[in-house]
Amino acid sequence: MELSRIIISEINDQQVIYLREVDGERTFPILIGLFEATSIDRRVRGEVPLRPLTHDLLKNVIDEMGGETQDVVVSSLQEHTYYARIRVRRDGELIEIDSRPSDAIALSVHYDPHLPIYVSEDVLGEVA
Repeated sequence: MELSRIIISEINDQQVIYLREVDGERTFPILIGLFEATSIDRRVRGEVPLRPLTHDLLKNVIDEMGGETQDVVVSSLQEHTYYARIRVRRDGELIEIDSRPSDAIALSVHYDPHLPIYVSEDVLGEVA
């Protein structure tokens, strides 16, 4: 999937991002916090902060420790909460790191090109 839309509201606590299926028609909304939404929005608009913010720090740590971030996966939905995994390859081993989807997607847009974003068919089925 790919990031297709970011809705930032100054009057609501919850912001919304929409993922759209690449070469498909399905969309997937996720409610996220203001910090994550602004982090995603800044990167999409090409704004780079003078000093590293949280998602820049995470990217830098992975890179400096010799990891190669492959993709992010929204892997499950449990009791109205989405779960995601950041998948990093290091020394030939695939490491999956538990994450909130908002942080995983924010990290994905910090790479050029953006990291692939996958959503489990089970999750898409529950949302549809």
